[in-house]
Amino acid sequence: MNPAALAFAAFLTAAIGTLGGLGGAILLVPILVLSGMEAKFAAPLGLVSVAAGSLAAAPQQLRARVVNHRLGVATEIVASSAALVGALVSGFIGQSLLAVLLGVVALVAAFFGGRRKGIRNLPDPSLTAVDVGETPGTLAGVYPLGNEFVPYRAKHLPLGLLGMGMAGLISGLSGVGGGWVKTPTASEVMHIPVKVAAATSTFTVGVTAAVGLLVYESQGRIVVSDAALVAAAGLVGGTVGVRLQHLLPPPLVRRGLSFTLAVIGVLLIVRR
Repeated sequence: MNPAALAFAAFLTAAIGTLGGLGGAILLVPILVLSGMEAKFAAPLGLVSVAAGSLAAAPQQLRARVVNHRLGVATEIVASSAALVGALVSGFIGQSLLAVLLGVVALVAAFFGGRRKGIRNLPDPSLTAVDVGETPGTLAGVYPLGNEFVPYRAKHLPLGLLGMGMAGLISGLSGVGGGWVKTPTASEVMHIPVKVAAATSTFTVGVTAAVGLLVYESQGRIVVSDAALVAAAGLVGGTVGVRLQHLLPPPLVRRGLSFTLAVIGVLLIVRR
């Protein structure tokens, strides 16, 4: 893929991925593989895109006070450890098997992205802006929803951590990032509001990506010029995507992204 096409792909997938809450790498890595790039070199670029999107979205999400740092640290320890294992193992997996893995990951992401639920936690009229933030010493808090305030508390922590470990393993193996697993796990398993789950996942997923990238670099799988181009384009795309979140209905975006992922997944498996 020529530099202009690579930059455009990184920008577009970062914008769409941030907008849909799944991360741009879930689109970028399959597209790169379909364009003819070897999966073992596409995977590191996917993690670079993940890290760039995380940096781009973080400032606005922090200002909105929807990131739960304690929850992020608790889940990221498990995810990063699993990502290290996945990245080490990925060096021994063949090109064809990696392509099939990417196809399966894309199809699973399409399924979960398409069926994700909306708001689970309801506003509490007794809460005010003073209550917004994390509850000290717990995995609970309050986040603003329009002019109302919604309380939440993490549940089923062991099962949730297992899901986060799977997210990290997939991220290390395929380079697609684990946001598409982390967000549904936090929302559907741990009962964290989708808005908080997505923001916390986006805020921390860059750490998971960094762990995988260290291993990829030791294996000589990172082309610095391509990585720099993807990082720059991903930062711009992620910034655009996080701003567009306020303009387009999230269900519509997720359904469109899920359809695209399903098509990409089928193509990867058929053309392996």
